[in-house]
Amino acid sequence: MIKSTPMMKILALPLLLFFTVFLIAPLCMVAFQSMRFGAHYTFQNYSELLQNSAFLQAFLNSLIVSSCAALITTIIAFLLAYTMHFTKVNKGLRFFIQTSVTLPMLLPTITYGFVLIYAFGNQGTLTQLLGSPPFSIYGFNGLLIGYILYTLPIAYVLMNNAMLYIDKQYLTVSYLMHDRPLRRFYHAVLRPMLTTIGAAFILTFILSFTDFGIPASVGGEYEVVAMSLYRAMLGAIVRFEQGAAIAIMMLIPAVIGILLLAYLQRYQVAFKNNKQVALIPSATRDIAFSVFSSVVAICIVAIFAVLLIVPFTMGYPYDLTFTLTHVKAVFMQSELLQDYRNSIIVASITALLGTLLALLAALLNTRTPLKTRRIFDWFSILTNTVPGMVLGLSYLFLFNDSTLKGTILIIVLCNIVHFFTTPYTMAKNALQKMDHTWEVTGQLMQDTWFATIRRVVLPNMKATIFQMLNYYFLNAMVTVSGVIFIVSTETMLVSTRIKELQHFAKYTDIFILSLFILVTNLLVKLVLDYLSTKGSRQNNENES
Repeated sequence: MIKSTPMMKILALPLLLFFTVFLIAPLCMVAFQSMRFGAHYTFQNYSELLQNSAFLQAFLNSLIVSSCAALITTIIAFLLAYTMHFTKVNKGLRFFIQTSVTLPMLLPTITYGFVLIYAFGNQGTLTQLLGSPPFSIYGFNGLLIGYILYTLPIAYVLMNNAMLYIDKQYLTVSYLMHDRPLRRFYHAVLRPMLTTIGAAFILTFILSFTDFGIPASVGGEYEVVAMSLYRAMLGAIVRFEQGAAIAIMMLIPAVIGILLLAYLQRYQVAFKNNKQVALIPSATRDIAFSVFSSVVAICIVAIFAVLLIVPFTMGYPYDLTFTLTHVKAVFMQSELLQDYRNSIIVASITALLGTLLALLAALLNTRTPLKTRRIFDWFSILTNTVPGMVLGLSYLFLFNDSTLKGTILIIVLCNIVHFFTTPYTMAKNALQKMDHTWEVTGQLMQDTWFATIRRVVLPNMKATIFQMLNYYFLNAMVTVSGVIFIVSTETMLVSTRIKELQHFAKYTDIFILSLFILVTNLLVKLVLDYLSTKGSRQNNENES
């Protein structure tokens, strides 16, 4: 066991201070603000909300539509992951399905609503093909489809990753024992996936319940709690205390979800190995799942295809003549280009500083004997629980009178905290799998702990570091709810400018800006994925 060194404590102290100032303190400020009523601190704001039928209906609406979206998304994501791992899908089709399913991750959620309007609206592309609108896209229908598009990539990634570790030998054994197909499916696939299925449902529910972007575009008269918070803070009549109370109440489902997730961990199934064996031949199975997955992928591509049509037509849907006029017009608007530059700057700084912070926290947790190392796990759980709108609101309250107000820095800090959980977990999992005797050997050779980390540990986790950078950058580019309350006119981002353009019905500009984000994220993702794969290959060569 390595010994604790002053360097470890020196590195841990700023991290603890960072989370205290930029996570604990802001949330405490929201809690205090929610109990402020005039010159007194009471529960009056909560009492008024619980007696407000409009708010209660919005809260109930959020519960209903989020539950429906989470259920449908979880089922679709499971079937898609099953197609990838337990059927013989053509490689080209496999690539098309995976690419299509993860496509929405590269766009802001507020864009989804406008895409749905142009796909299913009265003059939408799909409406033109069907002859009439299949349904009203505003309200429950639009929210449901939007939430599914938003959360499906995340649920799919969870399912896909979990199925990598299922030992497929159990399927063969069950087949040789002449088990019925349903029994074989339950014991060899479904039962080991129950914890992940539950986690996917809870996560997609929380993301849907707390999302602001989709309701802002297609919510219509179907009021949800995220819009209630937005109107309380930025509406015609601003009520900060009521907004704070709504923010705290938005935490309730999230906290319940995290507790349920912790409970589900007891049903986790672990395999000693995950041998990849030949699948039992079944043409019916392969065709059925290939068709289902292809239909899902085609639907996603068809919905988002308007992004590539509207900006390059003279006047969609009446004049479909190809033109670059709209794109050139956007390039002539200096404020829109400034928004794009701000987005690139924020995403880049967030990726660099966020990855450094998450990596350092994971190193202190997994590769040191510090007594306080486990606290980073709690910070991870807390950041995963707090919705982006609540975190952004807490920053507005705490830093409203500080020099941080309206700066790029406060947006970066909010993003780092908001998206901390996943990069931290990536780094932690990678570090836990590495040989823990490296530091001991380093100490015996008179190397410092920091020198061993720099020379030995970090070179062996290049792939994970690039994945962390990728995650932070993509999410910082598309986030809306986390920064809607803290951007200023000088620090406006593309994702938040889209909300403003909605009021002026400038949908063509919205799509062009969305394309900017899509292309930027796609390029960054391709580069970092390549570097990650290259790093992974180098690690494997070093191990061999």
